[in-house]
Amino acid sequence: MARPLKEIEQELLLLPQNERAQLAHRLIVSLDEDVHVDEGVESAWLEEVKKRDAEIERGEVQAVPYEAAMQSARDALKEVKKK
Repeated sequence: MARPLKEIEQELLLLPQNERAQLAHRLIVSLDEDVHVDEGVESAWLEEVKKRDAEIERGEVQAVPYEAAMQSARDALKEVKKK
């Protein structure tokens, strides 16, 4: 008999943060396994990544640290919720 989801969830939430993150990534990837990927979109994203990387390498733009980017996103969401 399968264990109840709630029981599994409670057990998994006791894992260290990095292990929970790895598990979350695996679960998300598993959702995309049967999804058709549009090669044109995939190619366009790859070109965009290359373009942005080159801009950083040339010093045209400066990367934002992860925590600063996340804080900016949280602040923006708070502003949206106020409206």
